[in-house]
Formats: sequence, C-alpha cells, structure tokens
Amino acid sequence: MTYAHPHIARMSPYALAQLNAPGGKTLISLSQNESLRPPSPTALEAAATTLGTSMLYPDPDWTDLRHALADLHGIDAGGILCGSGSLDLIACLARVFSGPARAVFAPGHAYPFFRTAAQVADARFDTAEEIDAVVSVDALLEAVRPDTGLVLVANPGNPTGTRIPKSEILRLRQGLRQDILLVVDEAYGEFADHLGERCFDLVQGGNTVILRTFSKAYGMAGFRVGWGLFPPAIAQELRKVMNPNNIPASSQIAAAAAVRDDAYMRETCAMTATLRDQTAAHLRKAGLDPYPSFTNFLLLNMGSPEAAQSADTALRADGVFLRPQGGAGLPHTLRMTIADPEAMNTAIGSLMRWKEEYRA
Repeated sequence: MTYAHPHIARMSPYALAQLNAPGGKTLISLSQNESLRPPSPTALEAAATTLGTSMLYPDPDWTDLRHALADLHGIDAGGILCGSGSLDLIACLARVFSGPARAVFAPGHAYPFFRTAAQVADARFDTAEEIDAVVSVDALLEAVRPDTGLVLVANPGNPTGTRIPKSEILRLRQGLRQDILLVVDEAYGEFADHLGERCFDLVQGGNTVILRTFSKAYGMAGFRVGWGLFPPAIAQELRKVMNPNNIPASSQIAAAAAVRDDAYMRETCAMTATLRDQTAAHLRKAGLDPYPSFTNFLLLNMGSPEAAQSADTALRADGVFLRPQGGAGLPHTLRMTIADPEAMNTAIGSLMRWKEEYRA
C-alpha cells in the first residue's frame, strides 16, 4: 500500500454541509449561501447552445468571458484568470505562493477553506483576532511574521457577513511587506458594489490579487466559475499549476451571458438585500442578534455555544438547516442564507418556537 504525504495524512476532510432532513419534512437548506433565484435566463439559453459541441475542449483562455468581465468592470482583460469557482484559484495561489517556508495568514474568523488551502500546500496557517466579527487591520499588521508570504482576507467576510471599507484594505496593503502577496476574496463583492469601493486598482501595485465568483450574486454555483484580477507576474506563475481546461464551455458561455445581463444580477442583489434586512429586523425584534451583513446571509449570535447547538437541533428537526460556525471560531453562532420569502418565513417561525421553548 502506498501512503499520502505526511502533511496530507494529518489533515481532516473539509467539513461539508449536512443536509439530511428528517422523514416527512421538506428540506429547507439555508446553509450554503446559494442564490434565492436561478441564473439569468439569457445565461441558461446560452449554455444550451453549447451542448451540440460538447466533443470539443473548452477555451483554455476563457476569451469571451474575460472580455465581458473587462468591459463590465473597466479592467484589463489580460489580467483576468478564471477557475472552477474561486476555491480553485485560492488553492492554486496557496500552492504557488506558500509552503513550508512561507506561511499563510488570515483573520481569525476566516473562510475555513483558507486553512485547507494552506494545509494542502504544507504551509503554517496563522490568524489574527477580529473585533466583533469584523476584520482588524491593526491586529493583522501586528501579527505578521518574518516568514508570512500570503495574506488571505475575505471582504465581505464569510461566515461573518461583515466588511471593512476600501480605506482599510489600502492601509493593510501599505502596512504589509512588499514580498507578501495580499489576496482579497470578494466572493460577495457584488452585494457591496453599491457602496462604490471596488478594489481592482490595487492590483496595479504588483502584489495584490482580487477574486470574485459567479456562485453567489449570479446564482451560478452549479456552473463552477470563479475569476480574479492578477498582476502579470503573479498570473504567469499561477498558470503553471492551473488545469488548462478547468471550466466547461457551457459554463464559460453562460457566465459571459450573465455578465452582459448585469441588470438581472443587480436585481437579484437588491431583492436579497431587502429580504435580508427585513429578516434581520424581525429577528432583532424577537430578541435575537444578527451581525451586520453585506452579503446574502446573516450570522446569528445565539448568545452561547449551548444555545446555538440547541437551536440548530430544533431547526433540523423541522427540516430547516442553518450552518453552525464552530469551525470558524464562532461556536455561539448560526449562519442563515437568505432564500425565498416562504423559506425565510418557515425558518423564522422555527426559530421563534425554539426561542420560546428554550426560555422555558
């Protein structure tokens, strides 16, 4: 029998969502931050046109998709790389720019896959405390070590839903050594674009990468498309480890069509924000405590790990699945995806019943 590398053998499998509704209950999954509505109809129509040419390999340079993104965001198409979701790009960045001699660094409640990517690269994973589930630039800068090579920051954050302004991202970049690569994961960036603080211009400095995805605001999680804007030297190295046929033709064409239907995506973001804020207000009136959110989910502060576990058990018995966040250092919380109004009403009702019984 052959054996895995020791650092891989020491890893635990990535924690997937558990979605087994009890018998007789309809599953309401509010655990994976999926969109509350399907992709743009034009994207689905475009994907269907590719089925007859599925014997061909997809475009390894994602040409049409890159140019659609460049036109929408006013950025250089030559700096765009695409991956099978932004997770693919994060994993490749960790493989190339971290390792036994170059540690990975992130905020304390970072997206758990950041740690996984570091472990696969055999890199030490360091964290710095957050303040009220908000990234602290001061804490990050104070905790940088001599061997820090890669800093990963999700903004808006997952699982927190909170964000820091562009001025703080700039302060972080300016405070880091020039040999440290800063990666800003904006998987939920479209939900905050109305604030007018896009960070693509930071890439011009040569040591910053901005990532985005089609899985959230575009409602295309099943198509597996992520992308990022990269400095030329970083992109050149990353292409060496990327799968040259990483995104199917149907996904590329669908994503390009979705980009060109910007109004549909913006409408999805507006619908989501309205329902999110209504849900947050309702929960606050009921005595629950959601954190501020700039995403398509709410992080609920249940007060204690025991209360969070009790609520999670009660909701699952009703077929309602939220996501516990003990793995992100937030055992007193549950993360709730914003779904359609009917699902949200069911989830809120289940939470209210739990709250009354838990008090008793």
